[in-house]
Amino acid sequence: MHDAAGRALSAERVEALVIGAGPAGLMAAEVLAGQGARVVVAESMPTPARKFLMAGKSGLNLTKDEPAGIFATHFGGSAPGLRPPPGYLDMKEFGPAEVMSWAQGLGIELFTGSTGRVFPVGMKASPLLRAWLGRLAGQGVELRSRWRWCGFQGEDWRFETQGGEVLLQPRAVVLALGGASWPRLGSDAAWVPWLAARGVGIAPFRPANMGFHVAWSAQMARHFGQAVKGVALSAGDLVSRGEWVVTARGIEGGGLYEVAAVIRDGAEAMVDLAPDLGAEELARRFAQAPAKLSVGNRLRRVLGDPLRAALLMEWGQPLPGEPERLAMRAKGLRLRHDGPFGIERAISSAGGITDDSLGPSLELRALPGVFAAGEMLDWEAPTGGYLLTGCLASGWRAGLGAAAYLESARR
Repeated sequence: MHDAAGRALSAERVEALVIGAGPAGLMAAEVLAGQGARVVVAESMPTPARKFLMAGKSGLNLTKDEPAGIFATHFGGSAPGLRPPPGYLDMKEFGPAEVMSWAQGLGIELFTGSTGRVFPVGMKASPLLRAWLGRLAGQGVELRSRWRWCGFQGEDWRFETQGGEVLLQPRAVVLALGGASWPRLGSDAAWVPWLAARGVGIAPFRPANMGFHVAWSAQMARHFGQAVKGVALSAGDLVSRGEWVVTARGIEGGGLYEVAAVIRDGAEAMVDLAPDLGAEELARRFAQAPAKLSVGNRLRRVLGDPLRAALLMEWGQPLPGEPERLAMRAKGLRLRHDGPFGIERAISSAGGITDDSLGPSLELRALPGVFAAGEMLDWEAPTGGYLLTGCLASGWRAGLGAAAYLESARR
């Protein structure tokens, strides 16, 4: 390879290279630096952790304070129903308690909500990221922005930079390039062919933590942008009591994301519009509603919410006249959708580097000294603290693996 003047490029030697400055990559860099490695972080975007900052705009949900065993059941690979989580996401090693301790170590005060979700008191991601980058700089970590990895040149690693193409010759590498969701924020999966050509197994990417298209009738337009509250959404063996939102495109939101993976994989979704009432009590209330009321007003009075009544009228037609059957319909309303949103609108992605391509320390079997973390790996988890904790946990393990590789090479 030659520079703009035609001179042959020589590769810069780097001890530890992390490619990708999202949560997984920054955690790997922190662990490596903590073990005494000289670390360079290459990030394709102008600033680090853009997706992390975007996710934290409405309140940074760091983790969920619940026992590691229960926490782990929310993780799986892209194969439907895969349990337990892959070994690289061992929540007994780096789980909710460790994430909370780590954030507090950055000087971030936390609080735990009524559902167990853990947030910074200030709710924002930016103060945590500033503190984190400051600590990394203090450890000697060098962040190189607008450095885009563009494949291999023999055994060297090629980068496009503002100053032209550059070659690096690292002793150990941690890849944390993200999956295929939100490509405008940097996760475009451009790395797939380069690793596949080196013998790394990669499962196809699919959307995760995504909404679903719904072809609404004109009557639903008045409810666009409103949150569905106080319902239970079930699919497969999963049940969610979280909120979700009706939009012009369909439905989306945290309560839906908890069960989105199994819906995407073919499970039928059902909505209980009155989960705190038994069918018999709900039927009694329907029977007692004044007969002079219109159907819509009767439903609104009994269900206590215009949006829940609108969903029953939208998805429950033809509505049964008998109170008992109407109650059963309201408590077992089929969620009608037209498929998931595309991966470009998904919060995260399923698929990626397969388990059989990874060693226990997240080293790529086909590329000794190269480790991978975050959404590049074949796992998925819902939002609500699970997804972010998984990214941090895999970055932590990959960082430890890379540090151990460097140490063994020194002997």
